[in-house]
Amino acid sequence: MTTTVCLFVLGLMALIKGGDWFVDSATGIAHRMGIPELLIGATVVSIGTTLPEVMVSVNSAVSGHGEIAYGNAIGSIICNTALIAALTIAIRPSDVDRKSLKAPVLFFFGAAAVYCGSAYLKQGFSRFMGIVFLAIFAAYIVFSTMEAKTALDEAPEETEEEESALWKNMAMLVLSAALIAVGADLLVDNGTLIARALGVSESVIALTMIALGTSLPELVTAITSLIKGHSALSLGNIIGANLFNLVLVSGAAVTLSPFGIPENRIINGYNASLIIDFPVMLGVMAIMAVPALISGKLRRSQGVTLLAIYIGFCIYQFAA
Repeated sequence: MTTTVCLFVLGLMALIKGGDWFVDSATGIAHRMGIPELLIGATVVSIGTTLPEVMVSVNSAVSGHGEIAYGNAIGSIICNTALIAALTIAIRPSDVDRKSLKAPVLFFFGAAAVYCGSAYLKQGFSRFMGIVFLAIFAAYIVFSTMEAKTALDEAPEETEEEESALWKNMAMLVLSAALIAVGADLLVDNGTLIARALGVSESVIALTMIALGTSLPELVTAITSLIKGHSALSLGNIIGANLFNLVLVSGAAVTLSPFGIPENRIINGYNASLIIDFPVMLGVMAIMAVPALISGKLRRSQGVTLLAIYIGFCIYQFAA
């Protein structure tokens, strides 16, 4: 147990320091390239903070634990939105750039429609659906690259010194992403061991413990961004990470090893995942994103509502 605690503390330290470097380098890139922070958060930063989910889900699917791959993706979206984003919104409500927010939100709900359609109609995900998810991911990256190129064309030319600083920021972004991934991995492994010792099922572990653990990069990024006054970077990171959980995390896992929707609980003859997990995932994203798109503001009441939903969701998972 002493070793477990030491590894936990080591992972926490790696996450905190990695998150600090990650936010500084990402905002540095955004400012030097003239790209909106929300767009950087929804692309480059999101890919970095989603790496733990990719690794966990792919390894789980390939080793025959599709329920963990499924639960990790869905649970991470719920955790990202109803816990991490909710905390930042409740603590510091802010205005948002509706133009930069529109594309990632529309891509998310489009991908969610495809994801839910496969789940409800096929009760699982085929290799073909995995390829479709990865194609959506590629389309989003191409679209975002075009958006970034437009911003770059409008930005003033850089001096050699500024270009050197840009490359340093990029190198630091990669290094800090690796540090965050290692820290998250340490925390997930030890948290999972504790949960299993308590007799908690794999799907519940995936929807809560592993989802929270692999969402720690987003949490660290959100907290660090909030402290440093870069709330747009945090919001973009959350929405981008949620999209990538559907199309990159699930897409990679399903393409390598197709799996079905786990049936650990039945409610009135229906799979609990289909009548609880999916509606909660879509609901929390709608509560966060739709008002922001309409009014261009994030309000404290949204954060409080999302936190209440997350608490209720976790109570249900462990008590049901």
